[in-house]
Amino acid sequence: MDARLRPVTADDRAFLVDLYAGVREPELAHLPWGDAARRTFIAQQFAAQDAHYRQHYPGATLDVIEIDGERAGRLYVHRGPRDIRIMDVALAPAYRGRGIGGGLLRSLIAEAQASARKLSIHVEVNNRARRLYERLGFHAAGEHGVYVLLERLPS
Repeated sequence: MDARLRPVTADDRAFLVDLYAGVREPELAHLPWGDAARRTFIAQQFAAQDAHYRQHYPGATLDVIEIDGERAGRLYVHRGPRDIRIMDVALAPAYRGRGIGGGLLRSLIAEAQASARKLSIHVEVNNRARRLYERLGFHAAGEHGVYVLLERLPS
């Protein structure tokens, strides 16, 4: 399945907030909040994350992943002189488990290899996608609270 990347626009905000909500839902499910409180919290957290990414990763590519013209996820990448950092990759539930994420990762691996840069990402320690990263040659390079830094060095 071919994924197309295009830059995030203001028109994508509602989709991106919903996508973020889907990623955060498992950790929020046990909280005794009503829908309005949950939506408010998600919107605030998304805005804080978005501001952090834009401030700390200048020049990063912030892309929407499209499949057959439909928004399917997001891929945020910062390309530094020695490291390509996957800041965030997320797919909507309907698009998970279909090889889309693996294909995007293989493209980034090829880019990192061609430019002799390492490829890295922080993931939560218990993130299911961690197994995919490890199958693709990433290894743990450090832990930061609930996150592990995974790196794939150029060969």
